[in-house]
Amino acid sequence: MIVRIFNDQQYRLDDAQHPALNDLDDAVVAAVDAGDEQAYLQGFAALLAFVRQHGTPLAEDELIGSDVLIPADDFSFEEAGREFTGEGLVPDPAEA
Repeated sequence: MIVRIFNDQQYRLDDAQHPALNDLDDAVVAAVDAGDEQAYLQGFAALLAFVRQHGTPLAEDELIGSDVLIPADDFSFEEAGREFTGEGLVPDPAEA
């Protein structure tokens, strides 16, 4: 699976990481739905860190469509209220 973090780069994640990535995304959605900005900030930082830690950066000249698009580190709580809704940014593993 290919994950792009805006203002960063693309990462290749093993498909086995998909459920964990989805769980982190779900936690961010839950924090936004609850109006809990602190939980959002922690959850979003964990989501980004997971991709960076478990993913392998693609070469800059490697052009591959992204399966998941994640906003940049500075994505605000207000912006998240518009984007992290429903199932979030990461499709459920069964749908991937």
